[in-house]
Amino acid sequence: MISLFITISIMDVVDILLVAFLLYEIYRLIQGTAAFSIFIGIFLFYLAWLLVKALNMQLLGSILGQFIGVGVLALIIVFQQEIRRLFLLIGTKYKLNQSFSLEGLFSKHLKKTTNDHIRLIVSACESMSRTKTGALIAIARNTELKDYSRTGERLNAKISSPLLETIFFKNSPLHDGAVIIVGNKVIAARCILPVTDSDDVSVDLGLRHRAAIGLTEQTDAQVVVVSEERGHVSYVSGGDIKENISMVELTQLLEAGLPEDDQSEEGNDATSENAS
Repeated sequence: MISLFITISIMDVVDILLVAFLLYEIYRLIQGTAAFSIFIGIFLFYLAWLLVKALNMQLLGSILGQFIGVGVLALIIVFQQEIRRLFLLIGTKYKLNQSFSLEGLFSKHLKKTTNDHIRLIVSACESMSRTKTGALIAIARNTELKDYSRTGERLNAKISSPLLETIFFKNSPLHDGAVIIVGNKVIAARCILPVTDSDDVSVDLGLRHRAAIGLTEQTDAQVVVVSEERGHVSYVSGGDIKENISMVELTQLLEAGLPEDDQSEEGNDATSENAS
């Protein structure tokens, strides 16, 4: 007698939950982008191939099978940005050990971005907002944005409000593009950032805002945008944009975006300075 009951173990439940979680994260990554339509097209293509196999259509099945055979490679090529964001998510949001980092072993010569540096950036943004000077400032967190800093002019200068205002002055040769800040340095100016392809971005947002969203979709950086038309200041992180915020809000968002160990290090530095 054939048993009508299916035995389900705990590992089967764990397996289903992990697959569901993975599919949910993939959906979040491609939601609202052109990649979502591509994914639907690939899924329909796969269903058509299964139907052809079920109907035993040998010729058409062999042709479609050739495309299915290279499906993994095609998915990597088509969804390279989304795959990069997935691994970035795994490496930052879900990393197990916050105290140890291979990147930190080779970056100890670079001082961290502190609240004092944030205040200098906010001061420059406030001044540029009053004069309606367009600006695009990317602040690195766990990744140093080397791929993007190489597209601009290398500066490697200490952060200061006058420096940022001078860079984005309309007649400055460096005002086009983005400034990239890593640690306590303005690493490069006139950098080219990737523009988002999300369909959810408002049509009222210009190229600076789209570039800011695009960078934060692919990295863990924080980006500040000053609108040239209205003088409004926007904050972008994780692909989400907060428009027309005050300087107090900007300061809070930037400080909250600093890694916790950086903030604790700053507190320790301040304590040691007071003690001395």
